[in-house]
Amino acid sequence: MSITPDTKDWTWVIEQECPDCGFNASLLTLDQIGDTARAQLPHWREVLTREDVRERPNPGVWSALEYAAHVRDVHKVMLGRLNLMLTQDNPGFPNWDQDEAAETGNYAAQDPQQVLADLEANAEEFAAAYDAVEPTHADRTGLRSNGSHFTVLTLGRYAAHDLVHHVWDTRN
Repeated sequence: MSITPDTKDWTWVIEQECPDCGFNASLLTLDQIGDTARAQLPHWREVLTREDVRERPNPGVWSALEYAAHVRDVHKVMLGRLNLMLTQDNPGFPNWDQDEAAETGNYAAQDPQQVLADLEANAEEFAAAYDAVEPTHADRTGLRSNGSHFTVLTLGRYAAHDLVHHVWDTRN
Protein backbone atom coordinates (compact mmCIF):
# COMPACT_ATOMS: atom_id res chain seq x y z
CA MET A 1 0.00 0.00 0.00
CA SER A 2 1.65 3.24 -1.09
CA ILE A 3 1.64 6.61 0.60
CA THR A 4 0.48 9.79 -1.11
CA PRO A 5 3.71 11.67 -1.84
CA ASP A 6 4.48 14.72 0.29
CA THR A 7 4.69 17.63 -2.14
CA LYS A 8 4.88 20.42 0.45
CA ASP A 9 7.86 22.75 0.45
CA TRP A 10 9.02 22.59 4.05
CA THR A 11 11.80 25.19 3.73
CA TRP A 12 9.77 27.68 5.78
CA VAL A 13 10.76 25.68 8.90
CA ILE A 14 14.19 27.32 8.83
CA GLU A 15 12.54 30.67 9.64
CA GLN A 16 9.68 29.91 12.02
CA GLU A 17 8.25 27.45 14.51
CA CYS A 18 6.52 24.37 13.12
CA PRO A 19 2.86 24.45 14.21
CA ASP A 20 2.72 20.64 14.26
CA CYS A 21 5.78 19.55 16.24
CA GLY A 22 6.45 22.91 17.93
CA PHE A 23 10.16 22.92 17.03
CA ASN A 24 11.65 26.28 16.10
CA ALA A 25 14.72 25.50 14.01
CA SER A 26 15.39 29.21 13.42
CA LEU A 27 16.71 29.42 16.99
CA LEU A 28 19.41 26.79 16.44
CA THR A 29 22.99 27.92 16.29
CA LEU A 30 25.57 26.08 14.24
CA ASP A 31 27.07 24.44 17.31
CA GLN A 32 23.68 23.04 18.40
CA ILE A 33 22.89 21.06 15.25
CA GLY A 34 24.98 18.00 16.08
CA ASP A 35 23.58 17.75 19.59
CA THR A 36 20.04 18.12 18.26
CA ALA A 37 20.60 15.15 15.95
CA ARG A 38 22.02 13.05 18.79
CA ALA A 39 19.18 14.00 21.14
CA GLN A 40 16.65 12.19 18.94
CA LEU A 41 18.37 8.80 19.19
CA PRO A 42 16.84 7.60 22.50
CA HIS A 43 13.39 7.94 20.94
CA TRP A 44 14.34 5.72 17.99
CA ARG A 45 15.89 3.13 20.32
CA GLU A 46 12.52 2.86 22.07
CA VAL A 47 10.35 3.07 18.95
CA LEU A 48 12.18 0.37 17.05
CA THR A 49 11.51 -2.17 19.82
CA ARG A 50 7.73 -1.70 19.72
CA GLU A 51 5.67 -4.71 18.72
CA ASP A 52 3.66 -2.51 16.34
CA VAL A 53 6.72 -0.96 14.66
CA ARG A 54 5.58 -2.15 11.21
CA GLU A 55 1.94 -1.07 11.57
CA ARG A 56 0.74 2.07 9.84
CA PRO A 57 -1.54 4.17 12.06
CA ASN A 58 -3.70 4.67 8.97
CA PRO A 59 -3.24 3.83 5.29
CA GLY A 60 -1.83 7.24 4.37
CA VAL A 61 0.81 7.42 7.12
CA TRP A 62 4.16 5.66 7.35
CA SER A 63 4.77 3.13 10.10
CA ALA A 64 7.33 3.91 12.80
CA LEU A 65 9.77 1.61 10.99
CA GLU A 66 9.30 3.50 7.74
CA TYR A 67 9.85 6.83 9.52
CA ALA A 68 12.99 5.46 11.18
CA ALA A 69 14.38 4.26 7.85
CA HIS A 70 13.61 7.68 6.39
CA VAL A 71 15.40 9.42 9.27
CA ARG A 72 18.37 7.09 8.77
CA ASP A 73 18.52 8.25 5.15
CA VAL A 74 17.91 11.92 5.95
CA HIS A 75 21.14 11.94 7.94
CA LYS A 76 23.05 10.50 4.97
CA VAL A 77 21.48 12.82 2.38
CA MET A 78 22.03 15.93 4.49
CA LEU A 79 25.61 14.90 5.24
CA GLY A 80 26.23 14.60 1.50
CA ARG A 81 24.77 18.05 0.93
CA LEU A 82 26.85 19.51 3.74
CA ASN A 83 30.00 17.99 2.27
CA LEU A 84 29.16 19.45 -1.14
CA MET A 85 28.78 22.93 0.35
CA LEU A 86 32.03 22.65 2.24
CA THR A 87 34.03 21.48 -0.78
CA GLN A 88 32.38 23.31 -3.71
CA ASP A 89 31.15 26.82 -4.37
CA ASN A 90 27.35 26.98 -4.45
CA PRO A 91 26.79 23.37 -5.58
CA GLY A 92 23.51 22.00 -6.81
CA PHE A 93 22.20 19.11 -4.74
CA PRO A 94 21.17 15.89 -6.46
CA ASN A 95 17.43 15.39 -6.27
CA TRP A 96 16.21 13.05 -3.53
CA ASP A 97 12.64 11.85 -3.66
CA GLN A 98 11.92 10.59 -0.14
CA ASP A 99 8.78 8.76 -1.19
CA GLU A 100 10.55 6.98 -4.03
CA ALA A 101 13.38 6.07 -1.64
CA ALA A 102 10.84 4.52 0.76
CA GLU A 103 9.28 2.48 -2.03
CA THR A 104 12.47 1.33 -3.76
CA GLY A 105 14.22 0.77 -0.44
CA ASN A 106 11.25 -1.23 0.83
CA TYR A 107 11.43 0.55 4.17
CA ALA A 108 8.42 -1.35 5.51
CA ALA A 109 10.19 -4.73 5.21
CA GLN A 110 13.54 -3.77 6.72
CA ASP A 111 14.89 -5.23 9.94
CA PRO A 112 14.20 -2.75 12.79
CA GLN A 113 17.48 -3.53 14.59
CA GLN A 114 19.51 -2.99 11.43
CA VAL A 115 17.65 0.25 10.75
CA LEU A 116 18.48 1.36 14.30
CA ALA A 117 22.16 0.48 13.96
CA ASP A 118 22.40 2.34 10.66
CA LEU A 119 20.36 5.29 11.97
CA GLU A 120 22.68 5.63 14.98
CA ALA A 121 25.79 5.46 12.80
CA ASN A 122 24.42 7.96 10.27
CA ALA A 123 23.25 10.31 13.02
CA GLU A 124 26.67 10.30 14.64
CA GLU A 125 28.41 10.90 11.31
CA PHE A 126 26.04 13.79 10.52
CA ALA A 127 26.38 15.25 14.03
CA ALA A 128 30.17 14.99 14.03
CA ALA A 129 30.35 16.70 10.64
CA TYR A 130 28.28 19.61 11.93
CA ASP A 131 30.34 19.73 15.13
CA ALA A 132 33.43 20.18 12.95
CA VAL A 133 32.07 23.00 10.77
CA GLU A 134 34.08 26.18 11.25
CA PRO A 135 31.83 29.18 12.00
CA THR A 136 33.38 30.96 9.02
CA HIS A 137 31.77 28.30 6.79
CA ALA A 138 28.22 28.74 8.12
CA ASP A 139 27.29 30.98 5.19
CA ARG A 140 28.58 28.72 2.41
CA THR A 141 25.71 28.02 0.02
CA GLY A 142 24.05 25.25 -1.94
CA LEU A 143 21.01 24.90 -4.15
CA ARG A 144 18.32 22.23 -3.93
CA SER A 145 16.92 20.86 -7.18
CA ASN A 146 13.65 22.80 -6.69
CA GLY A 147 15.58 26.08 -6.52
CA SER A 148 15.67 26.48 -2.72
CA HIS A 149 18.87 28.15 -1.53
CA PHE A 150 20.54 26.93 1.64
CA THR A 151 23.54 27.91 3.70
CA VAL A 152 25.42 25.41 5.83
CA LEU A 153 23.53 26.81 8.83
CA THR A 154 20.06 26.77 7.23
CA LEU A 155 20.60 23.26 5.86
CA GLY A 156 21.43 22.13 9.39
CA ARG A 157 18.32 23.83 10.72
CA TYR A 158 16.19 22.25 8.00
CA ALA A 159 17.63 18.80 8.74
CA ALA A 160 17.22 19.26 12.50
CA HIS A 161 13.55 20.09 12.05
CA ASP A 162 13.06 16.96 9.95
CA LEU A 163 14.68 14.84 12.66
CA VAL A 164 12.62 16.37 15.47
CA HIS A 165 9.40 16.36 13.44
CA HIS A 166 9.63 12.63 12.76
CA VAL A 167 10.06 11.95 16.46
CA TRP A 168 6.81 13.90 16.88
CA ASP A 169 5.24 11.81 14.08
CA THR A 170 6.02 8.59 15.99
CA ARG A 171 5.45 9.72 19.55
CA ASN A 172 2.53 7.36 20.20
